[in-house]
Amino acid sequence: MKKSLSSLFAVVFISVIIAILFLTMMPQWTSDDTVPFSEFSTERALEKIKAISKEPHYVGSQNHDQVANYLQKELQNLGLQTSIQEGYTLTEWGNLVKSKNILARINGSSTNSKALLLLSHYDSAPHSYSHGASDAGSGVATILESVRAFLYSKKPHKNDIIILFSDAEELGLNGAALFVTQHNWVKEVGLALNFEARGTSGPSYMLMETNGGNAGMVKEFAKANSTFPVSNSLMYSIYKMLPNDTDLTVFREQKNIQGYNFAFIDDHYNYHTAQDDIKHLNKNTLAHQGTYLMPLLSYFSNADLNTTKSTEDYVYFTIPFTFISYSFSWVLPMVILAFVLFLFLVFIGIGKKILIVQSMLRGFIPIIGSLIFTGLITFLGWKGLLQIYPQYNDLLNGFTYNGHAYISAFVLLALATTLFIYKLFSSKKVAVNHYVAPLLIWLILNGLLAIYLKGAGFLIIPVYFGLFLFGYYIITQKSNKTLNLIFSIPALLLLVPFIQMFPIGLGLKVLFGSAILTVLTFGLLLPTFGSFAKKGQWSLLFLMISIGFFAKAHYESGYEVGKAKSNSLLYIYNADTDKASWATYDVNLDSWTKEYLGKNPKPATALNQTPMFSKYNSGFTYAAEAPKIALQKPTVEFLKDSTAGNKRYFKLRISPNRSVSRYDIFANEKMEFFNLRANGATHINQKGTRFNRKGKKLLSYYVVENAPLEIEFNIDTASIFDMELMESSFDLMRNPLFSITKRASWMMPTPFVLTDAVVIKQIIKPSLASSKETSAIAISQSTINETVPQSAKAVAKPIKPIVQEKSKRKIIKPASKIIAAPITIPISKPVKKERLIIANDTTKVR
Repeated sequence: MKKSLSSLFAVVFISVIIAILFLTMMPQWTSDDTVPFSEFSTERALEKIKAISKEPHYVGSQNHDQVANYLQKELQNLGLQTSIQEGYTLTEWGNLVKSKNILARINGSSTNSKALLLLSHYDSAPHSYSHGASDAGSGVATILESVRAFLYSKKPHKNDIIILFSDAEELGLNGAALFVTQHNWVKEVGLALNFEARGTSGPSYMLMETNGGNAGMVKEFAKANSTFPVSNSLMYSIYKMLPNDTDLTVFREQKNIQGYNFAFIDDHYNYHTAQDDIKHLNKNTLAHQGTYLMPLLSYFSNADLNTTKSTEDYVYFTIPFTFISYSFSWVLPMVILAFVLFLFLVFIGIGKKILIVQSMLRGFIPIIGSLIFTGLITFLGWKGLLQIYPQYNDLLNGFTYNGHAYISAFVLLALATTLFIYKLFSSKKVAVNHYVAPLLIWLILNGLLAIYLKGAGFLIIPVYFGLFLFGYYIITQKSNKTLNLIFSIPALLLLVPFIQMFPIGLGLKVLFGSAILTVLTFGLLLPTFGSFAKKGQWSLLFLMISIGFFAKAHYESGYEVGKAKSNSLLYIYNADTDKASWATYDVNLDSWTKEYLGKNPKPATALNQTPMFSKYNSGFTYAAEAPKIALQKPTVEFLKDSTAGNKRYFKLRISPNRSVSRYDIFANEKMEFFNLRANGATHINQKGTRFNRKGKKLLSYYVVENAPLEIEFNIDTASIFDMELMESSFDLMRNPLFSITKRASWMMPTPFVLTDAVVIKQIIKPSLASSKETSAIAISQSTINETVPQSAKAVAKPIKPIVQEKSKRKIIKPASKIIAAPITIPISKPVKKERLIIANDTTKVR
């Protein structure tokens, strides 16, 4: 075969392997409603998603209750008895809400086995008009359709199956917390399968939640024999280090219940947006979820769920249709053995004069030069693109609509750059000498991973195949191009998915990582690429294709229907200053936001003094003066304000006087709160009496049915009371007091932040006369008027408490020191006697 044709064949071969890899990650077909009733039907599941995602159904909305009723009926149509669990929870995120969980149970034949839990949440994300088709209507529909098929098959099973459609996951995993902390069934759960989404397409990845080792879960998952498994232990290790939470996290942390998460993450730009609808959900992705649950449901409904517990960890990874695993204890020996084999081959190669030390050292120039240059050009290139296309900053998740084009462009650019550098610093005669450098780099990398990130231990496998090629050349002094290609397959199967996965999962800001991994993969495939006769021409070809993808990305850089620009607008009324403002989180104002903020708005510095919670820590960018609208402020009542010892005890109620959706309570960071309860709920992770919080936020209360918020707590008497309230309603666009222009079809509300809201901001001020339990209180003049004749008013004057200033606090001397005995009020006519009793720091009328 001619050299030029062999290079072409190699490129085609590698391209085919990569295509097969991605095409076999998930099913490329969907099943319609004509398949047997004992099988999962994608079309039947889609019908359920359509019903769930007709409208946004966040907690507190009318549609939320409609979806809950629909799910109850669907479960009942399967012949299952349903139950509802309702209650308040205050979770780790500091969010308080009344959740409404929907439950059903399928009894197994065994009376002493653990139960299998099928879990997904049915609420959609608030603020952004998300329809929740993928997140997590797809999970709910997957469970409903799989359970239907399972029941129809009438397959005997030992374990009970609990179905939990949890509520308020989007607010802080509150529904899961309610079940875990307050439901009797939780003690029977042995394993949980949770179905989620962080995008609208792509393969569904399996991630494990466990406090102990994963060996038992790995072995049992392999036995279930899922058709399209996609997972690896590197993802598992990284996931455990990152603050990523799902409903399953609560089960693991609170009750040590482990399980499997199944979630798809591609098209991340649709996550939590108005574009999370049935139109954007990929049908093949939904089918992939079904290929997981059907075999897992069949297997785990009969398995001993105690066998999933283990203290040992396993390395695991998937290649098309295959799930492979082995113990963590193998990782370091495998690396050491590879080092020994490498040193042995180098020693033999030098002895045979095949390897030359000087040439081996020169081999570090192209590989290290390629790593540095491609990493820098990709890192700086993306920074430059953000300047050229400032609209990319509008998408907070960091993955643009043309993100896949940029992945392809920068990966091809990395290939072009690496080939060009190798053309300059390498030649065929010294190719085997130059292969020493990438092998050594990979061995050092795996040595570090074996110590610090054992979940990545499988990355030593393609290095072994590289060592086999290296040894073959040392022994035979020949390079077999066919063998080079065949032995390149493990590197392609194990490394190429990460090149795409990193920027999809973490955002395009990590594109430089994909470029570096491309160069490292190129290094392992150097026996193939190094033999290219015309590296310069191939470099130019890859560069031209890369430019083509950059051009494609440019063409797709604008906004359109279905690929909308996100923008935000809030109306904020400050009740203390009696002023109102328009505010936005947007960096780039568009025609819609400029209509309210003007062409030259001011920075929203003052508004950010009380930062609102958001996933990406977004702050207000601009603000402008707004007309004052007559809004009904909430009623703040102090039901208790008393002092005992060095503690001051409070109970306050905040009641809405308009239809509201959320309360945010802030407090000075120097205030320490003890024994805090909100609507009867304590913090799920509360240990001891001190309430732990981060920053100014005390809690966020998501209102259901306009129910008031009641907070009880105590603080040190030396602490200055400094609290603030923000009351929000998610109705700016439909509130009759406002006339807000409808967004253009290519716009949508910004996700992850409070937007399209009407906000009232006010300071919470305790009042001595606000409660019957205040330290000392005088009888009001109106009470005297009602109970005492006019002739007695001169005698029955209110007793004024003695007040002294100390450290800017009002100290009220106990009334018992003023008078200890009851006072009988003299009257001129016979009337019912009234007694004024002052004792124990309390004034009462009897």
